[in-house]
Amino acid sequence: MAQGLTNAREVATWIVQTLRDRGFVAYFAGGCVRDELLGLTPKDYDVATDARPDAISALFPRTAHVGAAFGVMLVRHDGVTVEVATFRSDGEYTDRRRPDQITFSDEVADAKRRDFTVNALFLDPLKPETHSGRVIDHIGGVADVHARVLRAVGDADQRLKEDDLRSLRAVRLSTRLGFEIESATRDAIMRHAGELSGISRERIGDEVRLMLENPSRGAAIRLLGALGLDEPTFGRPATASGQTLEQLKFAPRTEECGVVAGALASALFDREGDELIAKTALGEGRRLEVLRESRKALCLSNQERDDCLAILRLVAELRHGWKALPVSKQKRTASSRGFLWAVEIVRAFDAPAAEGIELRVRELAGLHGGLAPTPFVTGDDLVASGMSPGPAFRTVLDRVYDEQLEGRIGSASEGLARAAQVSRELGGTPGV
Repeated sequence: MAQGLTNAREVATWIVQTLRDRGFVAYFAGGCVRDELLGLTPKDYDVATDARPDAISALFPRTAHVGAAFGVMLVRHDGVTVEVATFRSDGEYTDRRRPDQITFSDEVADAKRRDFTVNALFLDPLKPETHSGRVIDHIGGVADVHARVLRAVGDADQRLKEDDLRSLRAVRLSTRLGFEIESATRDAIMRHAGELSGISRERIGDEVRLMLENPSRGAAIRLLGALGLDEPTFGRPATASGQTLEQLKFAPRTEECGVVAGALASALFDREGDELIAKTALGEGRRLEVLRESRKALCLSNQERDDCLAILRLVAELRHGWKALPVSKQKRTASSRGFLWAVEIVRAFDAPAAEGIELRVRELAGLHGGLAPTPFVTGDDLVASGMSPGPAFRTVLDRVYDEQLEGRIGSASEGLARAAQVSRELGGTPGV
């Protein structure tokens, strides 16, 4: 058993070595080879081999049969999981997602059944880096990597008929890697764009998330539109250039809304324009409408939907009325979930406005305990003082906290006194 392997590449190399020692052919395969040729660090490593699943399971004690029928196993070691797949050729894809049947085969057949040439390469990690045979290329993928071209393996129409999601994958890979989609592949994507509607919305949503998580998100949204994939993807055509997304380089803090929600809010703003963020009833109705559409089209989680809507509302607030808000409201807004994303969206189309907002936030942070100080008075404090919980409880707490944020209350005792006064004004029990 190998000991002390510290990263995914070392574990994958150990797996290749173990298979070779037992007489099997084994290589790194797919995207990890492409990324290493590009000088990038792969997120994970895959191994392809002529060993069958039962042999893989016998060789490695910690395996999982995630796709044994298709020759795909997971091998776990030292906290690293590596996908190990048996060389195969594929039959028909009648469900346009998985082959109806597979035949275990050799590396040449395995390369020819893959999606793009740059993903159909193998690499022998046991040979020296200078060895001419280190990368095994049966379909011209190395030349395409060097030319920065994304090309379907074999007949592009056939590759897309096998799995329509490959069209979205082409957009994601080409924009993330800065590759040009080869003309025949591009034409095939455009011919098959409408067929994307047959793919599950979960798979589409997952692919869009991967696009939005990358700084190339703006280019990806524009390319979706150029290829006619925007309406099949989002349920409606794009109406803007992707400029907002292109400029959105913000990396959120851990307590902020996630990248998907922030980038999607930017994409929706970019697609809808000022109507979406207008501080009117129509603007709110439009926000809700596009969020319903997006949730259905991309299978957004409840949290993603709520975060995205919160960001869009904040963009509207920052664009229409932020300067006129009282200190307490500005502080609440500046410390709310999604605020940093909203500022970045504003910055993408109005940098001076964003700079003004940030300047004001710094000023607010120096006033009366900061943006979000610990409340002087809590619900437990109100109950302990004799107040009875009821519908007005939240109103009392909000008013007292607002006065604390504005510096009109400077201690817990002042806060309780003010709470009793507000309660009396609302017709409640004074309690103190």
